[in-house]
Amino acid sequence: MTAEKIQKRPKRMRFDGRVLYLTEDVSLIRRQLAGHEDLQYDPELPLMNNISTDEITPGWVCFYYDETLGEYVYVGMREKAVEKDEVKQGGFSVVVSGLSKGCGSSRETAPYAEKAAGLQLVIAKTIEKIYGQNAQNIGLLTSTDFGLLERIKRGEEIPLEEFTRGLDAISKAIVEYGGLFNYNKARLKGETEPPALETARRPMNLVEKIIARHAFVRAGEVGVEAVKPGDALFAVADVRFSHEYVTPMAESLFKQALGKDARVTEPESVYAFRDHLTFIGRVMPEEKRKMGLLEKANGLAVTQENFTEEQGIRLYSGTEEHGSEAICHNAVVEDIALPGQLVIGTDSHTCMAGVLGCFAFGVGSTDMANAWYTKDIRVRVPETVKFVLRGQKRADVSAKDVMLKILATDYMKEGKGIGQVLEFAGEGLRDWSIDERATLTNMAVEAGGFTGIIEPDEVVLEYLTRSRGLNPEEVRKGFLKSDEDAEYAATFEIDLSEIRPMVALPGDPRNGINITELQEEVKIDTAYGGSCTGGKMADMDMYAAVLKRAVEQGKRVAPGVHLYLQFGSQKIKRYAKEKGYIEIFERAGAELIDPSCGACINAGPGASRSPDQVTISAQNRNFPGRSGPGKVYLASPYVVAASAIAGRIVEPEEFLKEREEELVGA
Repeated sequence: MTAEKIQKRPKRMRFDGRVLYLTEDVSLIRRQLAGHEDLQYDPELPLMNNISTDEITPGWVCFYYDETLGEYVYVGMREKAVEKDEVKQGGFSVVVSGLSKGCGSSRETAPYAEKAAGLQLVIAKTIEKIYGQNAQNIGLLTSTDFGLLERIKRGEEIPLEEFTRGLDAISKAIVEYGGLFNYNKARLKGETEPPALETARRPMNLVEKIIARHAFVRAGEVGVEAVKPGDALFAVADVRFSHEYVTPMAESLFKQALGKDARVTEPESVYAFRDHLTFIGRVMPEEKRKMGLLEKANGLAVTQENFTEEQGIRLYSGTEEHGSEAICHNAVVEDIALPGQLVIGTDSHTCMAGVLGCFAFGVGSTDMANAWYTKDIRVRVPETVKFVLRGQKRADVSAKDVMLKILATDYMKEGKGIGQVLEFAGEGLRDWSIDERATLTNMAVEAGGFTGIIEPDEVVLEYLTRSRGLNPEEVRKGFLKSDEDAEYAATFEIDLSEIRPMVALPGDPRNGINITELQEEVKIDTAYGGSCTGGKMADMDMYAAVLKRAVEQGKRVAPGVHLYLQFGSQKIKRYAKEKGYIEIFERAGAELIDPSCGACINAGPGASRSPDQVTISAQNRNFPGRSGPGKVYLASPYVVAASAIAGRIVEPEEFLKEREEELVGA
């Protein structure tokens, strides 16, 4: 570090460029990009909602991790609203949209691309938690104040405090310093420091207790008596992991800030995965190959491998011939995380590990690059909403149906869950397997949630001691429970017996309805069972239950339909083989795929290839372009398998009657 003082942003900001309104009417976007029209703010103008990071920077764009990203911002947007270079060459400095800006994946390439295209300010009705934090980290301003638009139009200089109002002290300072790296440089030089935590002892919920245990106080001192929602702090992570999509960008940032010889602190608690692009060579279109993108994609894995070898980091590797060792989230639950820990990963579905009773959440490249060195991560203590599950679900209903029901509530659709923890509790969970519980925590992020979590119990203890051979008493040391009088932002009770098989309509996981509410018959081209959400052992049980019955009835996958079943890890594949499922799957006509994220991120077999294709999928999200240009309906493994046999989206009841009778008899 030099003696030179770290510079802050100017106290007043000017936005001299054009304002780009991302509207529901795509023709209006096209007119702005063509230079034919500059819109004025109108509260009645319908703005585009739920613009996902997949639309801002589609998967293939993420093969770049430099200023090139600015050329491709928004090229994945619905109805091909934006073409390459149009935003960058359009002279825009402000972009405006509706609810849930930046939903979906935690990829920092999204705000990075916006900034690289010349955008200085993002204004939206609501801004998703991870996207908003990533924007702060790289110096892209965000706001939900639409009153700024008239002032910007008049040419006013906007005080910087307009963009820090309501932020916690750490986030405010990061914005003032123009990004996380500048802030941390100032922090390490002693020019700034986070405020001391002064929260007095109070009843706390599970996440608050974990944060309090991990709060960084000063060098050599970790842990405080209590925290409350809104407290800002740095918390020390027990587990840090990344995958090949993100590791190269994080490494670049790491070495830019700390020098080419920088070393990762305590590499034994750091993990890396080749799990996202393992099969990209099987599905990349020729037009993308001609752009040299296959070499770039494979180069990400090579860069990651070199970095992990240099730093002594455990790499879960993979090859196109045999697939990945595991999808990162499956491996973190199977092999790594423990109750009471704090886990961070460069993927939005890091929250899946909350099934073990740990505080697990996704972060961006800049956050991870900093955490490799400092071991800590900034946290603003979130509010928690509690879902109490009562009763018993029907035999044809799975955790996926329960989660789609929760996501379809007004609370979630109105964005009230953004940035909140979803805590799942109640006697209805008592007999659920780890895998079924993990579907709930995995999909908490589809509500815009900070994470999902479930209190550890005897099911968790049995799972960890059996699968990993751990000492029960050592595992119990991490067991924490919410205090009976802990505070929650909201509490909802769910009667599991009332839930029926669900399906989320294309475009958003929050579009859930009962299958019986489908207005017309939905014929399918593809049925996909896989991803971290739908490729677990319990999911294999569900696919097998339906397909075994179908085979016994002399049925196979319907003509014209392709059923893909993909394992979440090599352990899950071995489990399916030991249970005799492989033979059942093959007799039913399914194509089996080795572990990888695959179709879920449009990077493997099962992704659509044309807009007219229809897929029923057990994955976690269905934002436009997420899994190819076609339409994706989300459903449970039961529904996916039954629909593959029927050739259209159907309830799985016909194939599960015997199972229901067995359960009733038991």
